[in-house]
Amino acid sequence: MAKVKNGQLRRKDGSWDPLSDSSTARQRAAGVPKTPQSMSPSYRLAYIDDDFLCREELRPVRLQLELLKTEMMLAEYGIKSTVVMFGGARIPAPGAEAWAARNDTQRANLEAASVYYEEALKFARITSQHSANYGYQEYVIVTGGGPGVMEAGNCGAAEVGAPSIGLNIVLPHEQAPNAFVTPELSFNFHYFAIRKMHFLVRAKAVVVFPGGFGTMDELFETLTLIQTKRMERIPLILFGEKFWRKIIDFQALADFGTIAPDDVDLISFVETADEAWEIISDYYEQTENGTNDAHSST
Repeated sequence: MAKVKNGQLRRKDGSWDPLSDSSTARQRAAGVPKTPQSMSPSYRLAYIDDDFLCREELRPVRLQLELLKTEMMLAEYGIKSTVVMFGGARIPAPGAEAWAARNDTQRANLEAASVYYEEALKFARITSQHSANYGYQEYVIVTGGGPGVMEAGNCGAAEVGAPSIGLNIVLPHEQAPNAFVTPELSFNFHYFAIRKMHFLVRAKAVVVFPGGFGTMDELFETLTLIQTKRMERIPLILFGEKFWRKIIDFQALADFGTIAPDDVDLISFVETADEAWEIISDYYEQTENGTNDAHSST
């Protein structure tokens, strides 16, 4: 069914918008004779003027556009819920070179951490197979779209024929989306805040693998939203208890009094994909049966 006819846009309900369609206006503007007036930046249609849209004063508009574009496209694709996978971009696949290592100790650490790449692959496979029961509209894997653990997550979904989402971001060093993200679900962001909102707005669970500053940022954003009840409590699962307890002493925060003793219980530690999926499966089975107090109280 045609979306545009005679310069008019067909609405979702099938009726025709009486006003001229903006894409038609863009085409007509491009056909105007080239004169000093028509070639002036001031004459460009505002919504196709890149220089104008990138002005400092337009930041609120750009924030809104980044929010809306991804929201609308995920909705059109039918994505209702996701399972979020956070983790380090520098963790290599088994047998691959630890490209970010600067010395032998770092190389040994990262190469040993390749076990998490394998578990991320397996977890994404298990989750995506479950997602198939919902027509790939629920429990859809979403990652940051980059290398390392993110690549493993998207690859695991692809291996079982499932779609997966990649939320990439523009960085000073090039970070192209990995080859396993579903192309129609591959997004790019300028604003970290909007990207993190899209990670969590549909999340049914968050799993976090060892990583660096970015992973820590994502973990604590999630923890803060759940702790303050700005977000419904969901399974928040950390792979690699030894790593996390060495990096962050959660119990020390509770003992000092800067978090409540019960806040420590917001986190679960696992070593394997099977353990992680069992936590998620049990959580939602209890929720459906009305026996999950933590979930029903939010």
